[in-house]
Amino acid sequence: MQTISQLVPLRSAVDALRADGPLALVPTMGALHEGHLTLVREARKRAAHVAVSIFVNPRQFGPNEDLDAYPRQLARDSALLEAEGVSLLWAPTVEAMYPAGYATNISVSGVSDGLCGAARPGHFDGVATVVCKLFNQVRPDMALFGEKDWQQLAVIRRMARDLDLTAPHVDAIIGVPTVREADGLAMSSRNAYLDADQRAQAACLPRAMQAAIAAMRGGTAYAAALDALRADLLAGGFHTVDYAEVRGADSIALLDGPGSEAGRLFVAARIGSTRLIDNQPV
Repeated sequence: MQTISQLVPLRSAVDALRADGPLALVPTMGALHEGHLTLVREARKRAAHVAVSIFVNPRQFGPNEDLDAYPRQLARDSALLEAEGVSLLWAPTVEAMYPAGYATNISVSGVSDGLCGAARPGHFDGVATVVCKLFNQVRPDMALFGEKDWQQLAVIRRMARDLDLTAPHVDAIIGVPTVREADGLAMSSRNAYLDADQRAQAACLPRAMQAAIAAMRGGTAYAAALDALRADLLAGGFHTVDYAEVRGADSIALLDGPGSEAGRLFVAARIGSTRLIDNQPV
């Protein structure tokens, strides 16, 4: 596995890999877990070579968020990726990604409104900007993202469609189902912030979501099911619920009942100092 941190050698390495067949990109911020490795394994099924990027992107963190505390484990992550047969690790420095005088920002309206877009102002601008740069740097034939960050996936697809990106084309931006722990909690790098008691309590998140989905599918009004979901989370040990909403899977528009567009239940809640998110189809 090649590990590269500067653009000039990256371009040469990417040219050589692409000459040998399709190249897949898995963008990450590191602190890899089984969810990330599942993306890598899926990418290996679809492409001749897999590139993984690790970059903790300062532009998607707000002023009071956990940028400094975000886990950085490059040596450990590198060993995991090499064991999975990854061809290229792109680990740029902040200076390589955002050189002096950097002044460009990508903002995707509509699908970035509400949910994490409302709770974390500017977050999706940072995501869209860095992912567009990663696409331009690596020029992959396809890119794979976890469905746990469903709104992020919708933002990236909209950006690719609106900007006529070809490497990858929007149809080659692939969502991979969320990987879960045995108790149903979605795998996340932020789970490492939870102490033992909080980790046990966090399992009520997927359980409460499943109960709400079952109620809605059984005919309970969405508003009533969501009220019960919030109450379950607060009773189960979560301190606050940032949002619990049903939105269109493609439009990310708020839904108040069944309709023509498939809906997904989106939840963000805080336990201790940790903010956990999840989504599931309704």
